[in-house]
Amino acid sequence: MRTVKATAAAVTVALAAGAASVAAGRLASDAALKASPGRPLPTEPRLTVHGTAAGQITLTRDLAALRPGRYGLAGDGSHAVVGPVLPSAAHSADTVVRRLERVTHGTFESGDKAWFTPNVHVGTPSAALGLDHTDVGIPGELGTLPAWFVPGARDTWVIAVHGLGTTREHAMNIMGFLNRHHFPVLALAYRGDPGAPRSPDGLGHLGETEWRDLDAALHYAVRNGAEQVVLHGWSTGATMALRAAAHSGLRDRVSGLVLDSPVLSWETTLRALAAARHTPGVLLPLAVRAAQGRTGLRADRLAGGAGPGRLTVPTLIVHGPDDTVAPWQHSRRLADARPDLVALHTVTKAPHAAMWNADPDGYEEALRRFLTPLM
Repeated sequence: MRTVKATAAAVTVALAAGAASVAAGRLASDAALKASPGRPLPTEPRLTVHGTAAGQITLTRDLAALRPGRYGLAGDGSHAVVGPVLPSAAHSADTVVRRLERVTHGTFESGDKAWFTPNVHVGTPSAALGLDHTDVGIPGELGTLPAWFVPGARDTWVIAVHGLGTTREHAMNIMGFLNRHHFPVLALAYRGDPGAPRSPDGLGHLGETEWRDLDAALHYAVRNGAEQVVLHGWSTGATMALRAAAHSGLRDRVSGLVLDSPVLSWETTLRALAAARHTPGVLLPLAVRAAQGRTGLRADRLAGGAGPGRLTVPTLIVHGPDDTVAPWQHSRRLADARPDLVALHTVTKAPHAAMWNADPDGYEEALRRFLTPLM
């Protein structure tokens, strides 16, 4: 009897431990599957504001605060635009002073917490950039998808699709450039975004199902006058672009791809986001299995359409070795495998999906060179 009780107790403990591990893996997978649009990814540190002055803001000294370039600075209910570090400005050893270009809304006071975001502009293209735009509704498989359309004279459209942690406002970083070159731009909000339908399971699928919303946008563009389309995606938006170019019924209308910080290995990205939430390493494989069980994601491979043999159109990859969410090495290997179609523009000291922010001039020049033959 004692042996039976001991065995039963051991089984109970084992089952409880197994259930706890499953629950922990499920919680860890939330870092990627429940990433909220417009909220910082767990890889993005919270910084403390130490003060503001005319054209200056002082922040906690951190590698993030020392990044080159131009970023949005977001707080709870606040947004500003910050430029480069001002090395000659007076500051203490544990702070950094950056140029404060403008406060878009709210205020930043000493002690406030804030984080960098690639979204430099907030609002609409008309309000933020002075560009005429139309709010359009795109019929998608789950319901109507809101989008901004900025007209242009060309019959090649650019469809812009954001990725993890951002919203369609991200596309406004390049809208001015595209408008000056007369490209019509369609910036899409897809399932799970504000104003768009929710995914049936309430989870993000890292582009594996969301690409069908981009396909709906492609159909909308062709119905409304686009002869050719360039798909420009950031992060999981780049994954969506790859899948649409490979699987859409209108893939023959896709004349080019621009992939910024593409997520080419969903498992690697999920592990990185879960680890940034301080998930113990032993639980990371459970997070991957939990994600597969919850979403139906297939075993890791290059994102659908990203295999070297699947690419059929000119592709510009903009990525850098400091991206801790989507490893640059995958982009490097893809570019090396298809030098006939793929150009890689490398940006250093840039976090995930912020290649434009770190070097706007270099980014736009690479984009100009890539788009010129496609005009």
